[in-house]
Amino acid sequence: MLRTFTLAAATAALLLPGGPLPGLETGTAEASAGHWTAREAAAFWTPERMAAAVPVPGPPTPGTSTPAPAPAPVPTSAPAPAAPPAAVPSAAPSAPAAPAEPAASAAAASAVPVPVPAASTLPAPVPAVPAPTTVPSPLPAPVIPSAAPGVGQDFDGIPVVGRMFVMKGAGAYFCTASVVSSPGRNMVLSAAHCLLGSDTRQVAFVPQYTRANPRPYGMFPVLRDAAGKSKVWIASRYRTEGAAKAATLDVAFAQVGPDADGEDVEDVVGANRLVTGATFNHPKVLLIGHPAPSPRPRACVNKTTKFTSTDPGSPGSFLRIDCTGYPGGTSGGPFITRFDEDTSTGDVVGVIGGWETGGPTADTSYSAYFGAEIRKLYQSAVAGVRAE
Repeated sequence: MLRTFTLAAATAALLLPGGPLPGLETGTAEASAGHWTAREAAAFWTPERMAAAVPVPGPPTPGTSTPAPAPAPVPTSAPAPAAPPAAVPSAAPSAPAAPAEPAASAAAASAVPVPVPAASTLPAPVPAVPAPTTVPSPLPAPVIPSAAPGVGQDFDGIPVVGRMFVMKGAGAYFCTASVVSSPGRNMVLSAAHCLLGSDTRQVAFVPQYTRANPRPYGMFPVLRDAAGKSKVWIASRYRTEGAAKAATLDVAFAQVGPDADGEDVEDVVGANRLVTGATFNHPKVLLIGHPAPSPRPRACVNKTTKFTSTDPGSPGSFLRIDCTGYPGGTSGGPFITRFDEDTSTGDVVGVIGGWETGGPTADTSYSAYFGAEIRKLYQSAVAGVRAE
């Protein structure tokens, strides 16, 4: 069973032409037309609706419909979800909330010369971004639980990681997502399979979500374009070939709007640095996700190893990490190296997803490898934001 079906920054020199690049789709999910602000997102995603959300269903096989698992009933006290728009190819981004428990996912593509070092066995920020700075926090300094390698433990979360909430059909769903440094200071990273679907809408990111404190840093809506499509960047091949055959592209970047006070997400919570071209074998990775049954997120520290699939229907090599307790909901959760306890940020080298959308069991997770295609996908997202 796929992980999602289990219930319970950049340099100023980077200049790319506006719009999507060849072989890339600027979003594959559709939102209802009109504005989608932080205040509207907060009014829609009430604490009750967020608590009732379930993990995003796995993507369908290309050419088939999307069989979503029955969602939990949406509380009647929350506003009724808007009727889904007509199904047409489109985009999908995200907005903020507060901490919860683990999930999984990742993807990429693009083409145009860019001033970025070639992929190598050493971590290379793509593009180079300034070191993260400490941001004011409404919560006590995060404490990463201490446990034996590979043992996941619930904790109160860190500001740069949170839940990504989406509506699909009449159901309220979520995945895990994290802030990644970018020139616009408004980029969020998750798994591609979390944001696919022509009926995906009302997308919002909530940093450090927990059921007890659902919006400690506010909410950040995934923006929409003039046609009402969410601003999400997913490799076009992932959409056309599907989650199995294109598992190495299970990554998505989304542009989020400012919070209710007009602040960009990176200015509010900080951001991780995107690293591509690194090794598969990291000696120490912090894995964070929002598990479906838990009211808080989960953290685990362990090494990663290289996993190469022998299944011709889902080829490729992936990062693999053994960490207990990462069921549905953790998809999109970041693999963080060089975590700095002072800034609560680090380098992100993967997201839960990829092979079998994160893996068939809750105790071993996978990620697409962040190589040249993921770097190009990120650069396309940055160029798309600048083209506005």
